[in-house]
Amino acid sequence: MDRRTLLQAAGALTAAGFLLPDSLAHASQPRRPVVTGRARWFINALRDEGVSVVEVGDWSRHNRDHKGPWYGDTGVMIHHTASRGTDGSVSLCRYGRSDLPGPLCHGVIAKDGTVYLIGYGRANHAGLGDSAVLGAVKANRKMPAPRKWDTDGNRYFFGFECVNVGTGKDPWPKAQMDAIVRVSAAICRSKEWGANRVIGHKEWQKGKVDPKGFSMDTLRSRINKRLAS
Repeated sequence: MDRRTLLQAAGALTAAGFLLPDSLAHASQPRRPVVTGRARWFINALRDEGVSVVEVGDWSRHNRDHKGPWYGDTGVMIHHTASRGTDGSVSLCRYGRSDLPGPLCHGVIAKDGTVYLIGYGRANHAGLGDSAVLGAVKANRKMPAPRKWDTDGNRYFFGFECVNVGTGKDPWPKAQMDAIVRVSAAICRSKEWGANRVIGHKEWQKGKVDPKGFSMDTLRSRINKRLAS
C-alpha cells in the first residue's frame, strides 16, 4: 500500500471513530520540518516578536554554506523581490535562477505580513558591497554611500526579500511593513543590536534600488521604537 492510500485509509478510520495504532496515527499527520539546533533561536525569536511564520521545506538546512562562510554577525538586509504574488516569489527565492542558485534570502515577507522561511546560513542575497559600509554598520555609525564592490555581504547579513514589484508605485501594505519591523527587531533584540544594523540593499551595493517605495531611515526609527517597548 502506498503512502497516499495509507493516509486515506487512516483518515476514513478516524472519521468512523476508530482509534488508530501509533504507526497509522503518526502517518496521518503532516510532517513538520526538523529545525537544526543553530537555527532554532532564529524561528523562536521571530515567533516571540509576533511574526506569522511559515516553514518551507527543510529550510533550516537549505543554504550555500558549501560556497563560503556565513557568520550572520553584522546585520539585517532588506530587499524587494521585483516580482508579483506570494507563491511564485517564494519559489523563486527558494530555488533561485539558472545564473543565481537559491536560497536568495532567509525569508520572504508577503504582502499580508506572513514570513516564509526558506533558508538558514549563507544565501545569495547581498552580493559584493562596500567595506566602508560594513565597518559603519558594525560600529553603529552613519553609513557612507556605497562606492566599492570589495566585500562579500553574503557572509555577514541576514536577508529578507519583500514581495513588491519595485517600481515605487506598488503599495507596501501596513501588515507587510509591520512584519518587516518585527522581523528586524526580532534579530536585533536577540543579537543585542540597535536598529542601525538594519540596512537596505541599496545602502550596501552601488546601483541597487531596493527596497523601493519607503524610507530606510523611517523603517529604522520604527524598529528602534519597537526595541524600546
